[in-house]
Amino acid sequence: MHEMASTDIRSGAADHQVIARISVRTRGPGLTDITREVADALSKGDAGDGLATIFVRHTSASLLIQENASPEVREDLVDALARLAPEDAGWRHDLEGPDDMPAHVKAMLTGVSLSIPVIDGRLALGTWQGIFLIEHRARSHEREIIVHFLGSRGS
Repeated sequence: MHEMASTDIRSGAADHQVIARISVRTRGPGLTDITREVADALSKGDAGDGLATIFVRHTSASLLIQENASPEVREDLVDALARLAPEDAGWRHDLEGPDDMPAHVKAMLTGVSLSIPVIDGRLALGTWQGIFLIEHRARSHEREIIVHFLGSRGS
């Protein structure tokens, strides 16, 4: 038999919506922490309790929730993705360069959207979690991220 943990249950109407666009200039392959930008969008939009969906509008970049304390984790993740989808794998789609098709595969593996609960206007992330934009292309790009919150208005 399992022992039940205590729960904090809230209920209310989802009568407030926030939509924000965040623009990020990447520097080539790597993870960019966008946690602060997402949190600021929710704060400016007076978000209360609800759900935030974060979506990147590109097919060669992606989003990830990952450890935000150690930069080595980010470097290792980029290296791991490079091993999973190397540029020299004989891809058929190569019109935009040898890094393009591997970028699509990496985006497929990591995903282009996230759903994160929001409680009292704050992202319900764990202590060591951050929201990251992953650039999979070899050069710098301007990336657009949409933040959509649905829930209650903050107090």
